[in-house]
Amino acid sequence: MWFKNLQLHRLPVRWAVTPDQLEKWLGAHAFAPGNTVEMQAHGWASPRDDGALVYSTNRQMLLVYRAEKKLLPASVVNQVTKARAAELEEQQGFKPGRKQMRELKEQVTDELLPRAFSIRRDTRVWIDTVNGWLAIDAASPTLADEVRSLLVKSIDRLPLNTLRVARSPVSAMTEWLLSGEAPGGFTLDQDTELRSTGEGNATVRYVGHALDAEDMRRHIEGGKQCMRLAMTWNDRVSFVLTPSLALKRVSPLDVIKEASEPTAQNDDERFESDFTLMTAELARLFADLADALGGEVEGTQQAAA
Repeated sequence: MWFKNLQLHRLPVRWAVTPDQLEKWLGAHAFAPGNTVEMQAHGWASPRDDGALVYSTNRQMLLVYRAEKKLLPASVVNQVTKARAAELEEQQGFKPGRKQMRELKEQVTDELLPRAFSIRRDTRVWIDTVNGWLAIDAASPTLADEVRSLLVKSIDRLPLNTLRVARSPVSAMTEWLLSGEAPGGFTLDQDTELRSTGEGNATVRYVGHALDAEDMRRHIEGGKQCMRLAMTWNDRVSFVLTPSLALKRVSPLDVIKEASEPTAQNDDERFESDFTLMTAELARLFADLADALGGEVEGTQQAAA
């Protein structure tokens, strides 16, 4: 249930949207498997596989973006096209020209597509209408862009803003490393990446290694800045902070895992319990992180994709 990566966005607090309204908007863009001639398809799928496109509890909503892509390796298309071209050459007595080869390749692609394997990828989206957060569980900015594009297309006048804070995350992370102290409520873990701002972009990475204060000082005084920093919030959630304010490798720690031990009677109750626990913890984490970075400043609403 826990999101592994968090691409964060802002919504107006208590955004006036109901699950029924959202369901109607998403319905126009519900996922349908691609036909025999489509390489890709995408749309909204049911988070609980019960037909509903919106899962909602306590004004927290969960959506699922589903993308399907057919696997048709270029090497296979080229191999079959080459064989067809040899047959055509024998029939007409001369090699096919560029136009014939292009048409032949398109024909081969159309013939092979119905037999191609399909892979599906689900990406979860959490909308917190109480605290005004929208989070996409995507490690890749490109994937997050795909999801945002469909969100903007699906939801009427989506008031989506970028999360902006008073302090640059790079500047703050660099300062925390230099002092060896995290802001209140946070601790520094043993993974970080420092990168030079000069020519060459020299990079130093620490993975599972103690962050020695003298080493950090030497690198920073040498012109490097912190680009990734592993941290823990209140001994409850660990994560890696990035310059774009994306949180990666998000993981609940033992104190939360113990609180989520199964007490519910069935899968639906367990799912609701886990989702409620995750959203409550992460909303508090987001607020504390924004405060640690000097507080939020007025954002700029994203343009429709």
